[in-house]
Amino acid sequence: MNCWLWTAAPLRQPEDNPEQAGQNGPPFSAAVACASPPCLFDTYESGGTIPTPPDPTGPVQSPTDAWQEVRLWRKAKRQVMINRRLAIPAAERAAHANVVTASLCKLLNAHGDAIVGFYWPFKGEYDPRPLARALHSGGMRLALPVVVAKAQPMLFRPWWPGVPMARGVWNIPVPAAGPAVLPGVLLVPVVGFDKRGYRLGYGGGYYDRTLAVCAVRPRTFAIGFEMSEIPTIHPQPHDIPMDVVVTERGIRVTCPVFTAE
Repeated sequence: MNCWLWTAAPLRQPEDNPEQAGQNGPPFSAAVACASPPCLFDTYESGGTIPTPPDPTGPVQSPTDAWQEVRLWRKAKRQVMINRRLAIPAAERAAHANVVTASLCKLLNAHGDAIVGFYWPFKGEYDPRPLARALHSGGMRLALPVVVAKAQPMLFRPWWPGVPMARGVWNIPVPAAGPAVLPGVLLVPVVGFDKRGYRLGYGGGYYDRTLAVCAVRPRTFAIGFEMSEIPTIHPQPHDIPMDVVVTERGIRVTCPVFTAE
């Protein structure tokens, strides 16, 4: 598989084209299934106080009480991190994207036969669509996630340039039809991440549910920016760490048995 690089540039999102929608669309589109984890995106009023996560040295809490505190902390932290990401200047974002793309090409060159599951960008995430088009030109197979029901694992449908798309929740496009496929590699967006490879997502839990039921677990490449790193997400039993985190500083291997070569 050959991967060609390019200079990233800001993209405009026409409202009437599902192929190019999703970054800043309206909060709901009355269409079929929704796309990746932002479906259950919940906001936090700006200016509020971020709840403090449970203190491991404090009084013993029940698992339910501890999880509720972590959920409140994550909800507040999520909005802070998204706002910070959206504030990255366009030129800086483009420069970061070029480095991330080069790192992903290096990783994906070792997985030329695998189906690559990617995502449609949302709220200032790294945009993998130009990379996906280049990978397709080089002969790789690609897929996009589709949420078929609330609180259930996602399925992945094949994607290629020009495939019919439908608008999902949050205006994020999904392939309108197609068989379910199992990617061998997943490009996973993050709102935040920690040094152990645990990710802060949008609160829906879809990637964790999906990975938990995979007969063969795909390689997971989390994609974010350095400003998205936090000391810990306070991982819970259901949280699944990523194999690798890719940012504008390069590749961080978080799985002890994974090699980037």
